[in-house]
Amino acid sequence: MTASLGLGTYRVRAVEQAARTACTDGLVWIDSAPNYADAHRLLGPVISDHPRAMVATKTGFFTRAEGEAATQAGLLTPQQVAAGHSLHPAFTRWQTERSLAVLGRADIVFVHNPEHSHHDRADLHERLRDVFAVLEEFATAGRIGGYGVATWSGFQHGAFTAPELLGLAKEASGTGEHHLRAVQQPVSLVMARPITLALDGRGPLVQARAAGLLTFGSSPLHGGELATLATPELAEFIRRGASPAAACLLAAASCPSLDVVLLSASTAQHWNAAKDAIASPLDPGQLRKVTDVLAQG
Repeated sequence: MTASLGLGTYRVRAVEQAARTACTDGLVWIDSAPNYADAHRLLGPVISDHPRAMVATKTGFFTRAEGEAATQAGLLTPQQVAAGHSLHPAFTRWQTERSLAVLGRADIVFVHNPEHSHHDRADLHERLRDVFAVLEEFATAGRIGGYGVATWSGFQHGAFTAPELLGLAKEASGTGEHHLRAVQQPVSLVMARPITLALDGRGPLVQARAAGLLTFGSSPLHGGELATLATPELAEFIRRGASPAAACLLAAASCPSLDVVLLSASTAQHWNAAKDAIASPLDPGQLRKVTDVLAQG
């Protein structure tokens, strides 16, 4: 089974129109963050007009303007603003309030790249537990649907595992009944380890799915680079007649235990082409052949 297509809004041109195109499909995930330029401000009206769309935002990174506002509110020091990222619980609460005010609602609030500023494993886990506790408050009050962790390298570098995140969420809730709902990590033919692990029935995607969490794959075209890095020969090997971009997207979307693949599609043509590209997934045997070819260089 192929993952469903969701809209990632990082560096998307004409975010409002892109979101309206995606929302014509009804039950679709829109993924954003406060530091994605003007995405939050532009998405608010779209979300209001499309109640069936599912909304994910993040906490952690912030724009310079938001950092300055946090400083004026007494939440961050100038040195912390310079870092551009914070997992301080008071800041998490403040930033999430701001996101809800602009977006109107959030089905998931991801803790954004928590490994970014905390390299000591024990310190990172303590910080995550504290942030989870804040997000548990929002979820228990019915103000967000739940929360998750969106990581670029945390799983890859062993900063945490999916079972560890579940354990921290249980500790944060204080009752064992938690609102950790999702994980997000890059899944592509450049960052292919999640695919190879999932094909073997291992890794964070498999562990998260087994625990009932939603799994999101980000950057399936590796920031657009795969559209030019992939050769026509590789594309043909993946799916006969497919363009390099379509073939690489299909490979990512065919990853076992992946629920949603997030694509930054700026135009209706791009979005509809992506839907067509992943409509018929690769079977695991063919996907394994693809990863084996890449591993051989």
